[in-house]
Amino acid sequence: MAAAQAHSYEVALFGEFFAKDLSAILNRITLHSESAHRMHAREVVFEPFDASHQRETGSEPVLLRARKEMLEPNPKWMLYSYLKPESVRINPEATVRPCALCQVVGDALSFASALGYVRRSQIYKRGYVFRRGMLVIQMFQQEQADPTTQKPIPAHADTLWEVEVKTATPFRTQDTPMKTAIDAVLEVQLLMKGLLDLRRQDV
Repeated sequence: MAAAQAHSYEVALFGEFFAKDLSAILNRITLHSESAHRMHAREVVFEPFDASHQRETGSEPVLLRARKEMLEPNPKWMLYSYLKPESVRINPEATVRPCALCQVVGDALSFASALGYVRRSQIYKRGYVFRRGMLVIQMFQQEQADPTTQKPIPAHADTLWEVEVKTATPFRTQDTPMKTAIDAVLEVQLLMKGLLDLRRQDV
């Protein structure tokens, strides 16, 4: 059963770095954040059952993602989906994309199947989450799932770290001006300059 739902926007910047730079980047982000905690999330990606047909006819299927934070005492599944990012001509500095989000009570994977989606892939993300005003900053390494047990396989020490700086919750432009959200992520880009290259991503 689905709970609250919102249709609005997310603004984001992305980056990646080598493990040797972890300490310096962790320190700088921590210094400019209000709070921090560890994260270990499971993410399952679904695509429409007719995704192949959609691609053959020239349209990109909208993927559905299920996410659950494994370290929370009573973790709940969140379902979210992104539409195509706005053109670089409209917002050249950051990724701005319409998104929909809802919390699912019960088995989100069965719920996604009932909506006509099939599982495409699964990963785990282990790292840290920071809060900074209206933003959430996730810094993590990806872990693959064991095909037999579905449990996470620890990432290799040399696995790249990924960073996502984004608005913590989807927002409507009548409540939060787009410029306010873009300026917030660009401020983090400036704070990390010389240490971490944060940029827009169009996928």
